[in-house]
Amino acid sequence: MVTLQIETSRVLRRLVQSILSLSFNLGGLLAGFILAINIDVFSTIPWAIILLPGILTVKGAIGGILSGRLSTSLHLGTIKPSYGENTRDFYLLLSSITVLAFLSCLMMGSVSFLIGLVIWRATLRGYLDILCIAVGSMGLSLLIVSPITIAISFLSFKRGLDPDIMVYPITSTVADIIVTFTYIKLLWGFFSGGLGLHLTVLIDLTFLSVVLASLYKNFKDEEFTRTLKEFTLTLLSVTVITSVTGLFLSGIREAVGSRPEVYLVYPALIDTVGDTGSIIGSTATTKLFTGMIESSLSSIKEHTTEILNAWAASIVMFILYSMTAATVCNVLNSVNPLRLLAQITATNLLSVSVMVFIVFSIAISTFKRALNPDNFVIPIESSLADAVTTISLYIAVVTIR
Repeated sequence: MVTLQIETSRVLRRLVQSILSLSFNLGGLLAGFILAINIDVFSTIPWAIILLPGILTVKGAIGGILSGRLSTSLHLGTIKPSYGENTRDFYLLLSSITVLAFLSCLMMGSVSFLIGLVIWRATLRGYLDILCIAVGSMGLSLLIVSPITIAISFLSFKRGLDPDIMVYPITSTVADIIVTFTYIKLLWGFFSGGLGLHLTVLIDLTFLSVVLASLYKNFKDEEFTRTLKEFTLTLLSVTVITSVTGLFLSGIREAVGSRPEVYLVYPALIDTVGDTGSIIGSTATTKLFTGMIESSLSSIKEHTTEILNAWAASIVMFILYSMTAATVCNVLNSVNPLRLLAQITATNLLSVSVMVFIVFSIAISTFKRALNPDNFVIPIESSLADAVTTISLYIAVVTIR
């Protein structure tokens, strides 16, 4: 009886933490609002709508490495929850994500340009424009979001909360707001010329200088190079996935037209599915490292509590998004709240069910191959979550009318 009470208490405590961490995704509605009121920019600049999911996804992948490695390292004691002197692992991690963020921009911009060659006959000037916006958006967001991620990791760990549950869901929402805002502002400023253009170029050159300094200082370090090599494999997958995501987002834009409620909830939906996957994946990674579960797909049965807690919390948040969007957008346009609720609920059921299997499979397969799952789980699942959620939303809006 006592054991049952302890287990029930533990389950409820994790459920509350999951809902608490996912509740920060309500901030994703702010990112959606920024997107909705600036939707005209995507008509003016043809590649902007395709690049946006890539920017959001890559930032999520980079943030996933930072939060995942911090969470695991804090549990293992290889990184201290200190803002002063810290371990070498901590500073190598910061250098790694800086270099990886820049490389991500180069690859993402190149793939977007190749798509542009096929769709709208992009030019070399268009390629340079894409790179400038991608690098600038990533540089600014990295400068702002990384300190926030570190602060939340240290604070949650010191307060006895589980950083595996708390950190990524909170910081990914903050990142979505900041990335969406900086991306839109850089687009308007860059193409208006003058100060906006010169400021973007200055940000790009500063980011490049920091990357070159990090490479020069750490290129002989084994852990640094290992992180770069492992994530480069992830990055290749992320780049292809985000291209597909961008194309489906274009399809959603054609299907729903200018319905603001869909754009309002979109960042929050992809954020929540990614966060749900991160909770499941990060807790599984910690269990693998601490020996609580075996590196076998059958051990998913021993991870059922974490899966159901995270999924239940995500459903609660999806319902809140639907209600909020219907209420806000009904002021401007006539919104069918039941249709919107059905579309969003269907999106959750489709996307999360797929992500549960994907996340656990990645954690198990990388651990069995003696790779660090934290370099793969959240980065891959966050990019896949964006694609899976976007495709699920597309299916929902074209089938439920």
